[in-house]
Amino acid sequence: MAAAAEPGARGWLGGVSPRSGSPTSSPELGAGSRSRSGPGSGPGSGPERSGSRPPGPAAPSHSFRKVTLTKPTFCHLCSDFIWGLAGILCDVCNFMSHEKCLKHVKTPCTSVAPSLVRVPVAHCFGPRGLYKRRFCSVCRKGLEALGLRCEVCELHVHPDCVPFACSDCRQCHQDGHREHDAHLHHWREGTLPSGARCELCRKTCGSSDVPAGVRCEWCGVQAHSVCSAALAPECTFGRLRTLVLPPACVRLLSRNFSKMHCFRIPEIAVPEPGDGEDSADGSVPAGPGREVGAPESGKQTLKIFDGSDAMQRNHFRTVTVPHLARSQEVLEAALRAYYIPEDPQGFQLQALPTPAQLGDTVAAGKVWSAGPAEEEGGRAAPQAWVLRALPRTQEILKIYPAWLKVGVAYVSIRVTPQSTARSVVLEVLPLLGRQAEGVEGFQLVEVLMGSRQVQRTVLADEEPLLDRLREIRQMSLRQMSQTRFYVAESRALAPRVSLFVGGLPPGLSPQEYRSLLDEAVASKAALVTVSHVYSTQGAVVLDVACFAEAERLYMLVRDTAVRGRPLTALVLPEVLHTKLAPDCRPLLVFVNPRSGGLKGRDLLCSFRKLLNPHQVFELTNGGPLPGFHVFSQVPCFRVLVCGGDGTVGWVLAALEDMRHRLACPEPAVAILPLGTGNDLGRVLRWGAGYSGEDLFSVLLSVDEADAVLVDRWTILLDAHEAAGGEDSEAEAEPPKIVQMSNYCGIGIDAELSLDFHQAREEEPGKFTSRFHNKGVYVRVGLQKISHSRGLHRALRLQVEQQEVELPSIEGLIFINIPSWGSGADLWGSDSDSRFEKPRMDDGLLEVVGVTGVVHMGQVQSGLRSGIRIAQGSYFRVTLLKATPVQVDGEPWVQAPGHLIISAVGPKVHMLRKAKQKPRKAGPPKDARADGAPAPKGDPK
Repeated sequence: MAAAAEPGARGWLGGVSPRSGSPTSSPELGAGSRSRSGPGSGPGSGPERSGSRPPGPAAPSHSFRKVTLTKPTFCHLCSDFIWGLAGILCDVCNFMSHEKCLKHVKTPCTSVAPSLVRVPVAHCFGPRGLYKRRFCSVCRKGLEALGLRCEVCELHVHPDCVPFACSDCRQCHQDGHREHDAHLHHWREGTLPSGARCELCRKTCGSSDVPAGVRCEWCGVQAHSVCSAALAPECTFGRLRTLVLPPACVRLLSRNFSKMHCFRIPEIAVPEPGDGEDSADGSVPAGPGREVGAPESGKQTLKIFDGSDAMQRNHFRTVTVPHLARSQEVLEAALRAYYIPEDPQGFQLQALPTPAQLGDTVAAGKVWSAGPAEEEGGRAAPQAWVLRALPRTQEILKIYPAWLKVGVAYVSIRVTPQSTARSVVLEVLPLLGRQAEGVEGFQLVEVLMGSRQVQRTVLADEEPLLDRLREIRQMSLRQMSQTRFYVAESRALAPRVSLFVGGLPPGLSPQEYRSLLDEAVASKAALVTVSHVYSTQGAVVLDVACFAEAERLYMLVRDTAVRGRPLTALVLPEVLHTKLAPDCRPLLVFVNPRSGGLKGRDLLCSFRKLLNPHQVFELTNGGPLPGFHVFSQVPCFRVLVCGGDGTVGWVLAALEDMRHRLACPEPAVAILPLGTGNDLGRVLRWGAGYSGEDLFSVLLSVDEADAVLVDRWTILLDAHEAAGGEDSEAEAEPPKIVQMSNYCGIGIDAELSLDFHQAREEEPGKFTSRFHNKGVYVRVGLQKISHSRGLHRALRLQVEQQEVELPSIEGLIFINIPSWGSGADLWGSDSDSRFEKPRMDDGLLEVVGVTGVVHMGQVQSGLRSGIRIAQGSYFRVTLLKATPVQVDGEPWVQAPGHLIISAVGPKVHMLRKAKQKPRKAGPPKDARADGAPAPKGDPK
């Protein structure tokens, strides 16, 4: 029995024992693992490579051998060009190195990387896409074809490499299984730009040719893989530390929910390897351990299955070996194909039974043996084989503690046929310093660390452990390499899951909402309570005291409609606000993925990686309310809205409704403009529209922005009758009360916005660029150039209870900010003794008229200004007929009646971008790392 030192933050790089704080020089492989350098045919092997073993010590578990290079090649350690014809290649993971760099390699082979993960966390894979200059984290090859990426971290993989990827995603919350005593760096290899410089030695550590260098996915510090071990292990979140919601301050018990559900990421069907996209027969055509196309002369291609599950799914990998290959050579090639680092002496290859051989036990159990392709009786040797583990009378098993403060990563014990889960716990407790506690308080937990989901199973006390290991290997040898056993306290984890349910009818009482849910989804009263009711928005938050019931409700609500409206279901985390640092002001991010030519979808993924994904919310999935609910107890936070003026108004309206429920009632709001006009963003210096700027620089600008006040206005819509007649295009009645921040237009201005809105609703796929959107506005305007409504005869205006005579106009506009129609100054800069100088926080609105489309074009060109009509704080507009109206870019046709505009409620706090530019991010020095801990021994 032995105890191993605690590996590093993610396991394999910069390993540190939480108790001792000293780095581990190399990972512990445990019993049955050894560094192999076999002569078998590995990935990419061919006649140009020699098979001699390199001199010097072997790196962690790699199967290195010297090869002859026939094309330009770079070292994966130092990223320099490998001069000459000889290089050092790992047959399993394709790690390439200079011979001189070999002794410095600390990056583990893919075959042992899963065993070195500190805390297993599943990934969230999005749709397949083209990711240029990215490398697969499994086989280390470039993603030249369609690949997959995690939506939360920087992991990129080939589709057929997904089953072999480590479950080493960022841990973004506490889930009740392993609590943290410190936040450590979360290293990811090969995601650095070519000009990146090492935090320690200041030399270039990035490369666009090979996956070289590492970066912390929280603070952004970047370094050589060797240098990272000398950096302090604790992560301080770098320059964004005041904006990031720390994982230790978020709790989410997510036993029955996938990571996609936890982070509110829309689920997209990602085909498993062999489900029809890779090949018709279930094979995977490229990657380590198999060749593409017809085998070379004198060689044969074999299909290898790794267990019963692979045979049922027809999922296999292929290896190419000589026709007269020795059994040892074929076996090693098969193990490399499945990234299995164990001794080949413990395995064998059995012929895959065909339907005709299912009853032939001799044929079905045939073991590979060296010899010609033709067997006795002229029967050809099978081309499909099953990789099986030989029966074992005993094993050395690693047992991990489910707590992190014991100073060891795992202990190794010997498992015999007499070993049960209870006996193993009894044997392990003294090794972990818990011998004084009774065995009744602990249990053995089996954890399957899949790349897509981490599954936990509590083993029965009397379950024979050796039989359990045999069952896992029989099912899948790959699954065995991804399975761990933890000894955990058997304390009952009090289930508590918060479910947000939106889309309900507004204006009901808590009892009515409860009855409605009981009728729609049959919620169990003993397990489900309504903790929060948002009546005006038609939403509730449920506290569910059972994991199974929470999962049932979640899946059922998403497929349910109430009164013709589909419901929305979201799993919400709990922010532990008492644990937040005094200077922490986390940023709540709202993104409208439909804004800005669909750029919002890429922004969602980028913000999830720069920040904690629990603080990033997609507005098309429940609106702003879930985000404000999650942050309701945070004492101080800020908001970033990514969208157009309509999106900003949507969020500000939700903030106004939620203000009395927030511990921070007046959070300042910043804007990342994605719309077409973006007038409020222009006034607050955030620019005319997002065009691909570095998002890290954007976040720095938010952190350094100045708070300003902006008036908010309430518009009461009092329609006397439904719109009809010649204006039959009017649809359902708009809301009775709307909020305004920018401007309200009546007449030709709103008519153009309405035509544009209807065109976008009919063909949303065409509105993918800001330039195209403005072109549509111009086309719509030209169609209306000769149109005349005589608006001054269709309405009456009162300002501060005084009737105002209107000139001959086609549009009447109430403006609150000095920007209209994509940056035009409608009021003008000329001084006028009749009116005060406009400000967006003076409690006054300016009323301006336009005579038609030509006049609007002249205003936007800077040739003219509008017709100044009035200035005040209370307005009453009487519409004599149905008229187009738009508020902050959201248009509709308003029925005859009254519009009353008044300043109601407190002013909103907005963030205005500072005039000075923040420090430039990225190469040669990544500003994200500023504030990161200094290297050990550095008095920095």
